[in-house]
Amino acid sequence: MTSTPAFIPSQLPPLENGDRLTRLEFERRYNAMPEVKKAELIEGVVYMASPLRFRPHAEPHGRLITWLGVYQAATPQVEMGIEPTVRLDIDNEPQPDGVLRISQASGGRSVLGDDGYLEGAPELVAEIAASSVSIDLGDKKRAYRRNGIQEYIVWQVFDQKIDWFILENGDYVALQPNPQGVICSQVFPGLWLEVPAMLQGNMQQVLATLQRGIHSENHTAFVQKIMEQ
Repeated sequence: MTSTPAFIPSQLPPLENGDRLTRLEFERRYNAMPEVKKAELIEGVVYMASPLRFRPHAEPHGRLITWLGVYQAATPQVEMGIEPTVRLDIDNEPQPDGVLRISQASGGRSVLGDDGYLEGAPELVAEIAASSVSIDLGDKKRAYRRNGIQEYIVWQVFDQKIDWFILENGDYVALQPNPQGVICSQVFPGLWLEVPAMLQGNMQQVLATLQRGIHSENHTAFVQKIMEQ
């Protein structure tokens, strides 16, 4: 007698650019594809990164992370991460190029889930926008704003421009540089960025300006405050 073959469920569909998924389904498919290094869910739509070129992305990314890392090293209870998965809401799970967050123990807005992923809104998010500029300044910006990310930096590589937004009354407002071209964070006192030097790749000048911010009275007061939490 011929037996009836057992039912075998179909394979999990792969992630594809443009898929419209909930965050839970996105995670399920993403976890089943370990060969995929970066995929994001933005407003319910899947975006998968193309191979990254050195000049338009990897090099500016390195400069940005160096700057954030030096600040983090000088600021207790502040944590910095590179391309972490961030669970924002049911329709959004980005992997920002860089994040800076206040630790949960010191009153930060984001938390680490049981599986190690960030949940909620880190205080500052930074993106390198080359081919992705329309997303970074469009749907992603709206998702970050709606979820309460307080500061958002977008480095528009091809336009040689760095925008730094702060959340005020539910909307993003651009922080303006001082006459020397320096933008100062309102959330992380002492985080100073000399924009022309960063755009030119003059990291010695970028870090010298940052050190002035780190040695400012505002940074000292901020450290004292978060250490008391």
